[in-house]
Amino acid sequence: MIDSTCYVLTLRWEGEVTVEQTDTHTFMLTTPDNTLSLEAAYSAQREPDATLSKFRFGPALHEIIRAWHKWWDDGGIVDFAACTDPRARELERRVVLSQYLTRINCANSFPPQETGLTYNSWFGRPHLEMTWWHALHFALWNHPEVIDNMLKWYDNTAYPIARQIALRQGFSGVRWMKMTDPRAGEAPSNTGSFLIWQQPHYIYLAEEAYRHNHDTATLKLHGEQVEQTAEFMADFIHLDTITHTFQLRGATSMQESMSKDFSYNHPFELAYWKYGLAVAQRWRERRGLQRNRQWDDIITHMSALPQKDGIYTAGEPTDTTRAMPAFDPFNTIGASAHVVTTKQLPDETFAEKSRSDHPAVLGACAIIPDEWKAYNADTMTHTLEWILQQWRWDTTWGWDYGMAAMAAARLQQPSVAIDILMSDHTKNRYLISGHNYQTADRLRVYLPGNGALLTAIAMMCAGWDGCGSANNPGFPADGTWNVRWENLHPMQ
Repeated sequence: MIDSTCYVLTLRWEGEVTVEQTDTHTFMLTTPDNTLSLEAAYSAQREPDATLSKFRFGPALHEIIRAWHKWWDDGGIVDFAACTDPRARELERRVVLSQYLTRINCANSFPPQETGLTYNSWFGRPHLEMTWWHALHFALWNHPEVIDNMLKWYDNTAYPIARQIALRQGFSGVRWMKMTDPRAGEAPSNTGSFLIWQQPHYIYLAEEAYRHNHDTATLKLHGEQVEQTAEFMADFIHLDTITHTFQLRGATSMQESMSKDFSYNHPFELAYWKYGLAVAQRWRERRGLQRNRQWDDIITHMSALPQKDGIYTAGEPTDTTRAMPAFDPFNTIGASAHVVTTKQLPDETFAEKSRSDHPAVLGACAIIPDEWKAYNADTMTHTLEWILQQWRWDTTWGWDYGMAAMAAARLQQPSVAIDILMSDHTKNRYLISGHNYQTADRLRVYLPGNGALLTAIAMMCAGWDGCGSANNPGFPADGTWNVRWENLHPMQ
């Protein structure tokens, strides 16, 4: 039994084994037999020795096989065998392997890091803005228990700390941290500390839990956290007294090239804020409470998505004559201090940054349910066309392709959705193992890409709320994509 401050590792084996500690963190196990059968169990606390049964490989293997059979039988499945498009077989390979990889790496009791259990990335830190990509697809593929399990970590471990973060920064409610650890500690970051798009994730995932459970117990379990998540959102947003609109300032976009230092009113965050507050209002009504008038005012007077030349833009450039005070996430200058650090970029520099990193503007279409959409379909269609032609795809990340395909599907362009999913860009490659490849030097594994692929395929098969069709609305209806599936659920 090996104790540490983080977890307990219990080793059990079959047969004769000798254990030798070779240094502080290394143990050598040897056996005179030809085969070493070993079980390694990780847990939060030490089990009493009396409860540890003798390990037997045969029964243990049988339990694993049973568990995997149940997982596959209960979950969704997609069959591409009747498709005639030559890309279908490769897409099916990616889908099946992504189901396996996300199951073993992401279906855990707390959010995973972006490389899961395969190896460390970003110092082993889970990133909560990635939770949507890591977790949502499980609900769509008929495994809502993964969402329920992950929300327990939010409710029991992260929630008290998120309250402290908001309080320290002078805000109401709870502010969900960006970069964290299993104990919900907050890691500082010169970029991550200014991201806000992880904030409505809790509301989205709680709503997904309610869609599956549809009971008062779910409302009781997550109602307070939904309320406090929205309280922060309402307190964080800024009322511009000149335009009489609510704006999002002092934050870096999902598209991290659009920094808080020179841009604001990023389109995805505006749309996601509107969605989060609207769903939080719905939760109040379900719990028998009155609607929050302040939230309704924000929803009604939210800034429109910024646009120029007939397309939606990545954000608005900062006007230094109306710059907001700098946000100090660690309150090092005092809650009442006003320090302006915003700057204006040359138009050509701003334009170049606007077409790199994540094409976040598509998230306002891909992720946000049609009921609360904040965009014009024609304008978003022109935006998608512009992105496909002008974007610097070498700067993207794996989940951008699933997101872009989801946007194309919602915009009734299923052929474009397929083209995006199967596009030949480096960050959209899937290794023989099924892992989404990014870079050779540090990121050969990227699970948000696998999760985005599964989310996109589920919605393209089972549809989304208000899509008008529950059978393959995201696939071309020309006879080349006769996709068959079962046990999938429509997206919000």
